[in-house]
Amino acid sequence: MIDIGANLTNAAFADDCEDVLDRAQAAGVTAIVVTGTSVQGSRAALALAEPRSALFATAGVHPHDAADAQPGWADELARIACRPAVVAIGETGLDYYRDYSPRQKQHRVFRRQVELAVQTGKPLFVHDRESAGDTRAILAEYRSQLSDCVIHCFTGTAEDLEGYLDDGWHIGITGWVCDERRGRELARLVPRIPDDRLLIETDAPYLLPRTMAPRPRPRRNEPAFLGWVAQRVAECRGAEPADIERLTHANAARFFRLPEPFAA
Repeated sequence: MIDIGANLTNAAFADDCEDVLDRAQAAGVTAIVVTGTSVQGSRAALALAEPRSALFATAGVHPHDAADAQPGWADELARIACRPAVVAIGETGLDYYRDYSPRQKQHRVFRRQVELAVQTGKPLFVHDRESAGDTRAILAEYRSQLSDCVIHCFTGTAEDLEGYLDDGWHIGITGWVCDERRGRELARLVPRIPDDRLLIETDAPYLLPRTMAPRPRPRRNEPAFLGWVAQRVAECRGAEPADIERLTHANAARFFRLPEPFAA
């Protein structure tokens, strides 16, 4: 399995990151993409990934952090993004649910990162939460120029899903689908994702799968729990978990253009 999004530079992993990586490997997670959410965070994701053959990184500024982007942020991000261990631009996008950054600033920072993805030829790792179609509209402007795009941690509507699939993008599914409260609509939509567009992720340390029994304490998610996402996705699609693991591994290796031995 490949975890396409884990926030391993989060303070939650400061004391035991190596143990977390060991547990992930023991659980069958063969590669992890470490998410960058700011210039500093992208630098840290690269530093964590670069010495380790099973780790890769993204470089981006999350919409929550858009307001804090300082002059020169895009140039610095471009320098980070050129490193071979960086396999995608992001996490970037729009978030109107929290609105931690002014929407105008979110738009400017997002659009600049889409342009960076076009310039580098690397795929986009996109966050979209209740953006009223604005995320899709901006992506559509660059559709013919982008190499690829994944809508990370998808939690949208049926209309959102169909729109993104029509545009040709991949869909990332997290432990949200394991939540019997918030994830019911997502569970219903998961079977609509074509086999070749499906990706899975933990978004650790967030979104601990609620299907885990017993649930770990403290309730911190980590890449070793990716199998619980695969299991729930398999249930939703009437498939075997092992088939979902193989399928999503192949999709992730292709999407991020991972080298051997990760390519299926």
